[in-house]
Amino acid sequence: MLPVLQIGPFALQTPGLVLLLGLWLGLTLAERLAPRFQSDANALYNLSFTALVAGVLGARLSYIIQYIDAFISSPISLISLNPALLDPIGGAAIGIIAAVVYANRVQLPLWPTLDALAPLLAVLSIALGLSHFASGDAFGMQTNLPWGIDLWGLKRHPTQIYEVILASLILWAILPPKEGASKPTSELVGGTFWRFLALSAGARLFIEGLRGDSITLDNGIRTAQIIAWAVLAISLWMLNRRKSKKNNVSHANALHTDGEPRIR
Repeated sequence: MLPVLQIGPFALQTPGLVLLLGLWLGLTLAERLAPRFQSDANALYNLSFTALVAGVLGARLSYIIQYIDAFISSPISLISLNPALLDPIGGAAIGIIAAVVYANRVQLPLWPTLDALAPLLAVLSIALGLSHFASGDAFGMQTNLPWGIDLWGLKRHPTQIYEVILASLILWAILPPKEGASKPTSELVGGTFWRFLALSAGARLFIEGLRGDSITLDNGIRTAQIIAWAVLAISLWMLNRRKSKKNNVSHANALHTDGEPRIR
């Protein structure tokens, strides 16, 4: 674990640095792959940047609203660089709203844009796992397995490493074919995004079962697994719906206006 990186007189929070690096790498990869998803790289970058800025400002604003008295007594905290003074849920909500407004304003196509964003989200998932490893968060339950790590006084499952490995495999699975390579006939517009969500939900179901700090309900069910099951079900349903729509379009294109099959 390396929560703080000391460089001379400066103490830098390693988890935050890892996430920033992941964001930069993810944006770079998404821009490079955007043409393969029939998406504009510049528009994709502007969309991501808009969502990021709005998300950070929204996260701070949401936190201020929740703890207004503390900020009134210490106004300098309004511009603090401490990431603990951010509300991730509020920030995510405002970031998504800003992204939707921007995408609607410049008329970005929905499914190609979501497909092009999937590699960025996958890289961020890898960075999140590394960030957890640096901070010691999202730790695993106790284990006797030889690859267990010593953390918080016990030998535990390295769930942060599991997270990084699975996220890396998901990134590899959703990468589009190289330019010039033949595309699979089963490729769906929007399919990359929903595959990413489905695979990520499956990975979360596995990892949460080994976590030692998960939030559980009174009956012992893990909250994150309930959400993961819901995301997995929606993703599979959407993949099936997109496939059915594609098949219907293909069937319609294969017929003449008089209803006779087209001879190729």
